[in-house]
Amino acid sequence: MIKVDGHVHTPFCPHGSTDSFEMYVERAISLGYTAITFTEHAPLPEGFSDTTPDQDSGMDLTRLTDYFDALDMLKEKYKDKIIIRSGLEVDYIEGFEHETKEFLATYGARMDDSILSVHFLQHEGKWDCLDFSPDVFHSMIGYYGSVDAIYSRYYETVLKSIRADLGEFKPKRIGHTTLVKKFQQLYPASHSFSDEMSIILREVADRDLELDYNGAGFVKPYCGESYPPLEIVKKARALGIKTVYGSDAHTSNGLDQGRADMDL
Repeated sequence: MIKVDGHVHTPFCPHGSTDSFEMYVERAISLGYTAITFTEHAPLPEGFSDTTPDQDSGMDLTRLTDYFDALDMLKEKYKDKIIIRSGLEVDYIEGFEHETKEFLATYGARMDDSILSVHFLQHEGKWDCLDFSPDVFHSMIGYYGSVDAIYSRYYETVLKSIRADLGEFKPKRIGHTTLVKKFQQLYPASHSFSDEMSIILREVADRDLELDYNGAGFVKPYCGESYPPLEIVKKARALGIKTVYGSDAHTSNGLDQGRADMDL
């Protein structure tokens, strides 16, 4: 059986754990995985200011070569036991497409696989990391005007990420497309936004991209479902879109999270 995790973080994550690469790999092997992709948060684009308190959303650019070098050694060490792929989770930040394209042109050749995700939204010049905390999301409601307005802005930005020209090394997989629902049990939207998701799925299909089928939402206390949920995954598959399970683990124990609750 082919068992893959396409979204795994590492000790290079500035807001993750210090669990070693070997701890992740050994646990993946013990769980029966045949391949994993390490997708550490890429450095944020030059000129963008991280809004999180510790400014730790992305890896420091000075550590990037060490990251790829460490993965090269890991691939060799475990070549007879598991396939290890080098990757990044790249933030799409509206207005910084040129900087992101330049970054990918410089480092893309070192990636076997990658993810393009939206974490940051802009509203009238103010940026927020929408999944940082319930408090941040609640504050966003105040100046967006409603939960629905945040959802609309999020899906609009995801669509822009799919359509963006980021060059030949643009990630082929779109990350956790319903991340905006992380706090849905506290701050529910008034409707499903199915029309917006249908447009997103059509764009993903037309561009032959993949979807990150992310289990982390199951372990978030105010979410309770995968990103995206199964009904959206079924629609994606009907359109011929490949979905790739991702644990989005930030600790070695986080591998396999949510998988038992997902239709794979």
